[in-house]
Amino acid sequence: MDCIFCKIANGEIASDTVYEDDNFRVILDLSPASKGHMLILPKVHAGDITELSEDIAGKALVLAGKLGKAAMVGLGATGFNTLANTGESAGQTVFHCHIHVIPRYDDASSIVSWAPKTADKEEQKETAKKISESLR
Repeated sequence: MDCIFCKIANGEIASDTVYEDDNFRVILDLSPASKGHMLILPKVHAGDITELSEDIAGKALVLAGKLGKAAMVGLGATGFNTLANTGESAGQTVFHCHIHVIPRYDDASSIVSWAPKTADKEEQKETAKKISESLR
């Protein structure tokens, strides 16, 4: 497999590593959305978050919280976003699961945002039903 994130996660390609353990390497993003923008790279290949084991996914979320808190303490961030793009339509460009931890500096409108819409109550019920049925 010729996956660049596998090579980075496993130390074959140099990176600005923030953290490493048996399961993950965390690097600074080369095209950061903000100062301290990090990528959590699982060392085991998974194309996206839907392919992660529950164990690794759980550990990744806990790690994201620790990294975000460290950015708030160490860099003076006032908050952070945790984001995993899944699929091309969601902006995924490297097909090795990676989780962005994006420190925020009182700039809530500049990174991850959307215009809230009014939800139709009946449509919401039908949408919830379709999603719930698909979990089985």
